[in-house]
Amino acid sequence: MGCETWFYHLERSTLDQVLPGLLEKTRERGWKAMVRVSDPARLDALDEHLWTWRDDSFLAHGRASEPNAERQPILLGESDENQNAAQALFIVDGAEISVTDGLERCFIIFDGRDDQALATARERWKTLKAQGADLAYWKQSPEGRWEKAA
Repeated sequence: MGCETWFYHLERSTLDQVLPGLLEKTRERGWKAMVRVSDPARLDALDEHLWTWRDDSFLAHGRASEPNAERQPILLGESDENQNAAQALFIVDGAEISVTDGLERCFIIFDGRDDQALATARERWKTLKAQGADLAYWKQSPEGRWEKAA
């Protein structure tokens, strides 16, 4: 694995509260992003949410299944194909990581209040660590700020 892999442990916030800010920071770096989901219903919800997440802002994005996917700054999909040549990959809801060639950073965002999601994240951490991956673990402070914990 050539890219950094950052685990984001959600305890005080939801994915809908955290993901837009991370995507915004990714775009500020000049990077494209791919958000990989495992559930079509989550795909629909994220697609809608990113257009309306803040009154004064939206995140331009598209779906991997739609025309001109390669031109999207943020692409949402279930496929492991990096259609928009993204530098950042966001894994949500336990979606598969698969190929990370060409990526700068992979974000694995999981809900720490969900026992299954927590177990899956721990297993992924162990597997990636054993492969010598460059890992970081982020958790929220009581004030809601992200702190690097490992």
